[in-house]
Amino acid sequence: QVQLVEPGGGLVQPGGSLRLSCAASGSIFSINAMGWYRQAPGKQRELVARITSGGSTNYADSVKGRFTISRDNAKNTEYLQMNSLKHEDTAVYYCNVQGTTWGKATFGAWGQGTQVTVSS
Repeated sequence: QVQLVEPGGGLVQPGGSLRLSCAASGSIFSINAMGWYRQAPGKQRELVARITSGGSTNYADSVKGRFTISRDNAKNTEYLQMNSLKHEDTAVYYCNVQGTTWGKATFGAWGQGTQVTVSS
């Protein structure tokens, strides 16, 4: 009942910037935490950044100071601004949204994933 659409991604040079977005739609009563995860080839999926309904954020150490997560509650959308990108940021990025439906069921939804490649 909840769908996530995450356009964006692509190829960027080292040191460049990219902005990801993720829009949630469907039977959404409220959204609690929103987050971004990534999975590089041969590695486990890892948390990149997370933001709560109150606006509190936390980041992986590897992206602190370079990435910024934000959300627009009116649009049920989250963003990930990625600056000073490095080769090691290359991965498939997934958005994740946790909340409650109008039927009062809790949900945790994943986006389809978008490829981010950092290369010269």
